[in-house]
Amino acid sequence: MVHPSTLNDVLPEDRVFPANRPSYVLRSGDETLLAYGVARELPGGAIADLADRVRRHFEEHPTGPDILVGAIPYAREAPAYLLRPEKALRVMGRHELATPAGRLAPQGFGTQVTAEPPADVFSAAVARGLARLREEPDSLRKIVLSRSLMITVGSDISIPALIARLAVDDAVVTFATPLSPREASLRFLVGATPELLVERRGSRVFSHPLAGSARRSPDAARDREAAEALLSSEKDRREHALVVEQIMDVLSPLCTELQAPDGVTLKATRSMWHLGTRIKGALKDIGTSSVELAALLHPTPAVCGMPRREADAVIRDLEGYDRGFYAGAVGWCDSSGDGRWYVSIRCAEIEGRHARLYAGAGIVPGSTPEGELAETAHKFSAMLEAFGLSAAQIGEA
Repeated sequence: MVHPSTLNDVLPEDRVFPANRPSYVLRSGDETLLAYGVARELPGGAIADLADRVRRHFEEHPTGPDILVGAIPYAREAPAYLLRPEKALRVMGRHELATPAGRLAPQGFGTQVTAEPPADVFSAAVARGLARLREEPDSLRKIVLSRSLMITVGSDISIPALIARLAVDDAVVTFATPLSPREASLRFLVGATPELLVERRGSRVFSHPLAGSARRSPDAARDREAAEALLSSEKDRREHALVVEQIMDVLSPLCTELQAPDGVTLKATRSMWHLGTRIKGALKDIGTSSVELAALLHPTPAVCGMPRREADAVIRDLEGYDRGFYAGAVGWCDSSGDGRWYVSIRCAEIEGRHARLYAGAGIVPGSTPEGELAETAHKFSAMLEAFGLSAAQIGEA
């Protein structure tokens, strides 16, 4: 379907970052990381040996910025894309990202939006997933199914302007990373994720998984009701507990201490409420790097399901497309083993004038096709708003 464009400054001519703009951005509440240029690329390979390849890279190339940045795909066998920038800048605190000057869309310009898969196909997949959960209760506890929206505009999409629009939400981590700088057509992964996969800072390790969601309301009373209903929802708390259980199980053997001191709490973004649990611990071995931790945890039940192998097999059977870097991880690591990796959700893959948006929902007993379709529609809203669109405009409300 085609809609009038309201993109304003999202469509200037500079799709690709010029030399004075970063090619990689990771903006969180306490720091902003900007990386410029590409000095080296890490050789490709599956996530199983990613930590070894990172370690060898720093040993063989001791000069240059002490950092690798980039993204890990959803599929564990697919190659990650990490790069060594020519220059990197870490700014403590939340760095304000100015929106670059842009131009209005030409008269008569429209934006085309296509659901892939269509809503009814996604709902049917959820129904089939629920049937699998009923048929295999002892071997399958949760699956996460996703769908995408393809947006096509009339000019190449400005990555800097898109980042600036996403960054208005202080509760999320805004990111942009190149995916294919040597291909004829450049691709970027751009998004605003609320979820920390893992951070290693010296001997300390942190994770903040999210699972269980509810739409926020502009009405304060209804918004409060939605939050309270989510916090008391047996189905959502059960879904969230599966994620926390798995992360604790993976990290416990590696830690001298591991705890979730606050228990389950609410985390709010501009558009969604989430159930979250802050996990923190102390590593037994300081040699365990952030990349090793990410490789062990990814993909968590928040984006895959549980058990991982069985859930992943169902996802590949039911979704019908390659997730690419959606539901993977985006972040950085250094030669000491420190690093931060965030789950790459609420994101879009940008290529020229095309953007593929992704959203997923956790399926557990008690889920419904209608409810999960609505949840994915709500989760699209942050990216859609960055494009000047709303879920209601494109029939996704």
